[in-house]
Amino acid sequence: MSTKDLSSSVSPSSSRPSVTAKLINGGVAGLVGVTCVFPIDLAKTRLQNQHGKDIYKGMIDCLMKTARADGFLGMYRGAAVNLTLVTPEKAIKLAANDFFRQLLMEDGMQRNLKMEMLAGCGAGICQVVVTCPMEMLKIQLQDAGRLAAHRQGSASAPASSSSRSYSTGSASTHKRPSATLIAWELLRTQGLAGLYKGLGATLLRDIPFSIIYFPLFANLNNLGFNESTGKASFAHSFVSGCVAGSVAAVTVTPLDVLKTRIQTLRKGLGEDSYSGITDCARKLWIQEGPSALMKGAGCRALVIAPLFGIAQGVYFIGIGERILKCFE
Repeated sequence: MSTKDLSSSVSPSSSRPSVTAKLINGGVAGLVGVTCVFPIDLAKTRLQNQHGKDIYKGMIDCLMKTARADGFLGMYRGAAVNLTLVTPEKAIKLAANDFFRQLLMEDGMQRNLKMEMLAGCGAGICQVVVTCPMEMLKIQLQDAGRLAAHRQGSASAPASSSSRSYSTGSASTHKRPSATLIAWELLRTQGLAGLYKGLGATLLRDIPFSIIYFPLFANLNNLGFNESTGKASFAHSFVSGCVAGSVAAVTVTPLDVLKTRIQTLRKGLGEDSYSGITDCARKLWIQEGPSALMKGAGCRALVIAPLFGIAQGVYFIGIGERILKCFE
């Protein structure tokens, strides 16, 4: 973001938001955004993991079946993980991008597309420290309902050799998993690496996303810069975040599909396990066709657009600065 862009999140008495304010802005934006769009994200995960259209015909069908089977709160399965970790994740993403822009672009005053993309790349690398384990745990919880429906449809069939449990003990695989149990079992059996399964796929998704999103947002938002107020309006920042987010989300959907498949620990009857990114892409292409790489693209756009619109709106309003001001 240019200095003009950043000024919209700065209180009148400061020239630039502090690191603490940036972290608060990112955290608040993440909490609000996730609460609003999590059901659509759940539908995305289930659509990406299913083979064909045996269970869900689309996003609406998925949400309706989930609500009927598990109630309204069933659509928020796995939300606790996101709500817990999205604050540091979004805070790191926004603050890291801002830091790299300041570092690479002479305090952010000179607009340079290459430097903007490089700053986005740095933000993507930094955020994956939190994003990978967060997504790992969230996906298991989100996909549990699809697996339950899959079991009901094939109750008389023998267990698949590729089916895996979260637990290596005798606990029933039909019990609903919890994030704590999954995390503990992964740490106990695989160490820290277990929580970072799919790290390469996560990097391949998040780095291109940030490279596309941040420069696109900065340039779109700059179009609404108002010299009299010294910032873009909230509405313009929100729309810029939505547009940039949806474009970036749809563009990297194939990488998100691969990441989701790789990170899913338990498989339904007849579903493959994958040894890596190349193996996953090859099997997906051969067995389900190239269109499978765009599964959940619409859901991703519907999730990311408001999520990043809210994030940038909150960031530019300067909620963090206002909160800190109350404690002065």
